[in-house]
Amino acid sequence: MSKINILVVEDESIVSKDIQHSLKKIGYNVVGAAATGDKAIELARSEKPDLVLMDIMLKGAMNGIEAAEVIKNEMSIPVIFLTAYADESTLGKAKISEPYGYILKPFKEIDLQTSIEMAIYKHKKEQDIIKERDFLYSLVDNKEITHEFIFVKSNSKLVKINCKDICFIEALKDYVVINTVDTRYTIHSTMKEIESKMGSVDFLRIHRSFIVRLDKIVSIEYPNLTLENDKKSIPIGGSFRDDLNAKIKLL
Repeated sequence: MSKINILVVEDESIVSKDIQHSLKKIGYNVVGAAATGDKAIELARSEKPDLVLMDIMLKGAMNGIEAAEVIKNEMSIPVIFLTAYADESTLGKAKISEPYGYILKPFKEIDLQTSIEMAIYKHKKEQDIIKERDFLYSLVDNKEITHEFIFVKSNSKLVKINCKDICFIEALKDYVVINTVDTRYTIHSTMKEIESKMGSVDFLRIHRSFIVRLDKIVSIEYPNLTLENDKKSIPIGGSFRDDLNAKIKLL
């Protein structure tokens, strides 16, 4: 496993060297040290560290909070603030840049290590979610796949699902559950997003919490319907009834 690369931003030379020594002792790799916000941004761009340890109260035109905002927005690098000031005003201003943690000076090596490991873990999880979302959207938006298939994440990998195997899709708080004949896939999304991606040819939203595949419907007894190979009774929302009637062929 490669070492975690860290950029140290501290305007007190002795303190900066002490931090760098502690980081190397723990097992991290220090890719650079800066004493000003401008230099911190410059090094972040060139060295692309995994994490930045940033002193809030830097000398010069740009303080640590301002530098952290640029680094986060431009490079999506997690920042942990180092500060000797824990007053409400300072912390309130620091929250704007959404740091991944705070370490109060003086600190112990175990505090330093714990904060870094937690920040790296949290950032990785956030990036995984973003990559998964962007990849899935790009597949549809760029038409790299047809509407015959979708990709969902299952056990840390993307699995291709034949849309013909999907019976219904159900909303569950902040998640959406895609139900096939024999499997359930839970993804972090919204019904509105799923509805737009699945299209309205083969799928139809019949309730605020349900989308069904039209050719899976075997019977309708308002206010519910039944799907083939599934004994689950799915409700039909009043505001969706006309859309359903328009889709099915009545004799």
